[in-house]
Amino acid sequence: MEPSSSQYCILKRQFFCLIAISLAVLISTDEDYYSLLGVSRASSSRDIRQAFKKLALKLHPDKNQNDPDAHDKFLKINRAYEVLKDEDLRQKYDRYGEKGLEDQQQGGRYESWNYYRYDFGIYDDDPEIVTLDRRDFDGAINSGELWFINFYSPRCSHCHDLAPTWRDFAKEMDGLIRIGAVNCGDNRMLCRSRGINSYPSLYIFKAGMNPVKFNGDRLTNNLINFAMKFVSSSVTELWAGNFRSSLENSFASDVGWLITFCADSGDCLSSQTRLKLAGMLDGLVSVGWMDCSVQADLCENLEITTSTTAYFPPGATLSNKNKENVLFLSSLDTKEIYKEVMENLPDLEMLSPDSIKDKLTYHRWLVLFSYGRDAQLYQPEFKKLRILLRGDHVQVGRFDCQSSPSTCQSLYINKPSVVAFKGKGINDYEFHHGKINIYDLVAFTKESVNSHVITLGPQNFPENDRQPWLVDFFAPWCPPCKALLPELRKASKKMFSHVRFGTLDCTIHEGLCNTYNIRAYPTTVIFNQSDIHEYGGHHSAEDILEFIEDLRHPSHVSGLINVGSVDCQKYGSLCNKEYVNSYPEIRLYPANRDNPHYYFTYNSWQRDAYSLKTWALSESFEFEHLTIGKVKIGKVDCQEFGHICTKAAIRAYPTVKFYPYMGTKKKNAEGEYVDSREAREIAKIVTTRIGYIKKSQLKAQQK
Repeated sequence: MEPSSSQYCILKRQFFCLIAISLAVLISTDEDYYSLLGVSRASSSRDIRQAFKKLALKLHPDKNQNDPDAHDKFLKINRAYEVLKDEDLRQKYDRYGEKGLEDQQQGGRYESWNYYRYDFGIYDDDPEIVTLDRRDFDGAINSGELWFINFYSPRCSHCHDLAPTWRDFAKEMDGLIRIGAVNCGDNRMLCRSRGINSYPSLYIFKAGMNPVKFNGDRLTNNLINFAMKFVSSSVTELWAGNFRSSLENSFASDVGWLITFCADSGDCLSSQTRLKLAGMLDGLVSVGWMDCSVQADLCENLEITTSTTAYFPPGATLSNKNKENVLFLSSLDTKEIYKEVMENLPDLEMLSPDSIKDKLTYHRWLVLFSYGRDAQLYQPEFKKLRILLRGDHVQVGRFDCQSSPSTCQSLYINKPSVVAFKGKGINDYEFHHGKINIYDLVAFTKESVNSHVITLGPQNFPENDRQPWLVDFFAPWCPPCKALLPELRKASKKMFSHVRFGTLDCTIHEGLCNTYNIRAYPTTVIFNQSDIHEYGGHHSAEDILEFIEDLRHPSHVSGLINVGSVDCQKYGSLCNKEYVNSYPEIRLYPANRDNPHYYFTYNSWQRDAYSLKTWALSESFEFEHLTIGKVKIGKVDCQEFGHICTKAAIRAYPTVKFYPYMGTKKKNAEGEYVDSREAREIAKIVTTRIGYIKKSQLKAQQK
């Protein structure tokens, strides 16, 4: 990959100088897709769906038959939605604008008004049901929580029949397990990868076990009974022989007890309610029950005279119910009891300005930084984080930036933030840029502490580091940037011994990003001392690793050429002089010649552009080396010069053709097809053909 906006040629050998001409793409459009839908660039897929649905019901031609422009108006918002709902298209649009979508001209058709009213986004308005897309799915099912997920299709009648039941079930199980839904119409690849071939398909997911499909009648009670089989927690029956020892053992582990006492009068919690609460409070509170008709003396000693439920925090006095620290609960509702108990549990550990550096030196931590008591970061449910992250040896705590502004300033924290520290000190950390909910935080933390991606700033930017670095310049509001971060973490695990990985937030470090001429997000760059290589491939760990390997072990180009780049925005007069009319453009200048011998241009937003460019460059350079002085090489972009490709009878890409020199007589526009893509094989075919032509011409001259 050529250096980014460098003003030099890297001198390797005196064979050639390859000039890569690039221009930052300035995105401008009269009708921004985000503005058309009335959403921000940071909006989630769910936000975009909801905004589009609202507009679709209002602007649909079925409801505006007297408006002659209704069709065109609807096509615009439909096109915006088609692009922004798709992660890959959204990434292209954010980077290149509409120019990057020229090979994806969809959006010319749309559904009826009834479809958008009744079939579109079935569960988007249900807070108990999490609509998952491709980006959310893996993080959710690997969070450690139990998930029951409904894979459905908007056009499936059985899916719509199930919807009311699924909503009732979700409300009943809310807090005990996570209820999800995946629209397979919008996420075909995800559903296909999970083996979903019929709708609706209902599966239980939990980290460490294979997914389990529900096959019974889709009734609320059947769904509840099926889901409860996977709730691993239990309820303890307490009696005189185990009561005191059970409570004291839990108290020693800083775990309290929720106990329902069942007497002859009053109402105690049902067995199913007790089991649900045991699952919801698993690891935080033990749940038990006592039959006071059998354990009359014990209940009398505890002064229990009627059915009641109480929470005993660690250290509670068991002989006197009037102690202030025992919480008596009057409700029989599962959610109300859960909420009240969670609010009364001790909060996460508060780190002090004096202790934070020492604590972060030797242990992994997830720290919630706030300014005072921030409502978003003080959700009672976050008390579960220390239980869910215990298996990864991650401790969880809080830090109030008001107690030490300098500490937060040193980390460039100026708003409530969540940070994962990797156990190597206060400077080895990564920010969470996703949703602030418990399963996203758990998934992020597990990924982060087990990877080698760190947050960079001016104090640790690897400008002159001897070790190669991959640096991702990004903005937190950019959805493709957030989608790339998990892929970088995956790649870092496999390549950490050779390349270090870091991210730089350009909304905070704008000056540093300007220094490296960053004009689009994300921009991913390899720094290898004085060499700078920008990555332009797909945002996947596999492609990133392949790019790094190509840099470490170049197959053809290394040693054959000198490489440089010209920023046409900065050196416009030079590019005008060289008649550069499109960007990016790559030219090959053979040694001791003034004119380009080889010309190659491509659209960097096309799906296969990066692989085609790599193939064309590497094979052409080797072919040039093998046939030097015999054959000239050229390339035609069939998207830009379609009429030339039509005359040449080009029907597939890439196609290699040989045009032999036949003297002054008219040449054949179709040329001769070369059935190979390997440089050595092409060189063999062409040189053999040249030899044959020369012999034929010699014989003709002798006659």
